[in-house]
Amino acid sequence: MNKISFKIGLLFFVAIFLLESISMFFLHNNIIHSRVHDELSALQTRGNNHREVLQVSFHEETIKHIAMMEARTDSQVILTNPNGTIYMSSNKVTDEMKKIMKSTPKNVPHAGLILEDDWKKATYISSISPVVIDNKVNGYIYMFQNTLKIKNLISELNQHFLLAGVLSLLFMMIIITFLTRVVTHPLIQISEATKRISKGELSVSLPKLGKDEIGGLGESIRVLASDLDILKNERNEFLASISHELRTPLTYIKGYADIARRQDTSDADKDTYLGIIFEESVKLSKLVKELFNLAKMDENTFSIEKEEVHLQPYFQSIVEKVSPALKEHHLELFLECSAGLYAQIDPIRFEQVILNLLDNARKYSEPFTKISLIVSEESGKTHIKVIDQGRGIPEEDLPRIFERFYRVDKSRARSLGGTGLGLAIVKQLVESHGGTVAVTSSKYAGTTFEIVL
Repeated sequence: MNKISFKIGLLFFVAIFLLESISMFFLHNNIIHSRVHDELSALQTRGNNHREVLQVSFHEETIKHIAMMEARTDSQVILTNPNGTIYMSSNKVTDEMKKIMKSTPKNVPHAGLILEDDWKKATYISSISPVVIDNKVNGYIYMFQNTLKIKNLISELNQHFLLAGVLSLLFMMIIITFLTRVVTHPLIQISEATKRISKGELSVSLPKLGKDEIGGLGESIRVLASDLDILKNERNEFLASISHELRTPLTYIKGYADIARRQDTSDADKDTYLGIIFEESVKLSKLVKELFNLAKMDENTFSIEKEEVHLQPYFQSIVEKVSPALKEHHLELFLECSAGLYAQIDPIRFEQVILNLLDNARKYSEPFTKISLIVSEESGKTHIKVIDQGRGIPEEDLPRIFERFYRVDKSRARSLGGTGLGLAIVKQLVESHGGTVAVTSSKYAGTTFEIVL
């Protein structure tokens, strides 16, 4: 049996055993007390009945008749005078009986009383009933019953309780074994699944484990394995992309550096090659910087220092900064922002967001089209839209547009100068501000990025 089954089974066993033991202990004591009380009450009642007969007819024949009746039973009756002298006995009077009779109190109530009730140690239990005629005590009726009868009764009762206890334990062990298997079997399956996950086997499957907490745990494990599988694939793609992005500029740099070092290379060609090397170095530096920023964001070490910013002049300064580059590509940039809008943002980090979106719009817009930057407030939230009239994004690419190194137009990726990290950085920075970013697009009908703060 595995450890968890043993622990749960042992816990159930101890708990139920203690509960059953305590219950059976109190039940046993109560039954014994009740049976002994019934025997004592019956003995006293019989003595009182004999007393009633004698009070009506205190004659020799009546006394003999009472003695004859009790002689055929398991009890013994003794009639004494008020001074204690034995007048009649249904059987032989033993020393133990005489000892009990000597303990008779002076004033015995008319209802009688129990003289001896210690059935465990004494040989007899006993009662006394006074015979009162004309308001005068004419004698006492002593009733004796051997405690062996009660002891045999208790012994039989103990045997029944022992048998019931053994059967209860066996039944309890069967139930506990069944319950522990029912409870622990799903846990064992979950444990085996987590072991396979730890070994890299992420395509684990668990059967339906119900809708309780164990079922919820199993579903969480299944979702975790699925997410880890996705992350593993994304990591492999990410590493492959990094390898490609680093290898390409390094290949250019190494290749043109080798050519420039040749003695037969003219000065003009050397300048051209050095220019290419410089451009590739800039791209490589930009890539490493963006990777570094993303790594800091993932580790939550990328600080966001918010302050209240007046949005109209803030976005106007960004527009003025990027307008010359857009004009070189024959693109117009329009800003629409109310003068009274304010927002809690990190102006430096958020400028990076807007610049990345505008640069993305520039890359994928055709000449002589316009780009719109629209800022508004709706339901207490700030909405920022960057709208272009470019080629648009195919519907199948939209879900992955914010993934690292993902490019829609892979064939033109290097000619456009992108690293494939710009939109991933946008998403990270917007979420760091507590906002959301979404994209809508139609092919050949433009793209809209909307940020909601």
